[in-house]
Amino acid sequence: QVQVVESGGGLVQPGGSLRLSCSASVSRSDILAMGWYRQAPGKERELVARILNTGGIYYADSIQGRFTISRDNAKNTMYLQMTTLKLEDTAVYYCNAVILRTGVSREYWGQGTQVTVSS
Repeated sequence: QVQVVESGGGLVQPGGSLRLSCSASVSRSDILAMGWYRQAPGKERELVARILNTGGIYYADSIQGRFTISRDNAKNTMYLQMTTLKLEDTAVYYCNAVILRTGVSREYWGQGTQVTVSS
């Protein structure tokens, strides 16, 4: 069974930084894309950043220039480096992985990690 596990959330002051990590329990070659979504209270879940197996990267306008998505292929781990955090970045952050198994691609989600930006 595929497992997607996030870590690295926490409480940080405005202007601070955090790094989120996500790993999937599959071979690197099975992963088509990985990304970070977030959901703030009372709002819909939104895509924050995504990295494709081709190396292509997407960022939401709201975090452009402040967040950086990356991956360590040797560790099969994806990261989201968040800097200059704002109050509105407060949300539960979810890792998403699109994984190809037996010719079928499926999405898998982590359990979520809370990021709270507060003074």
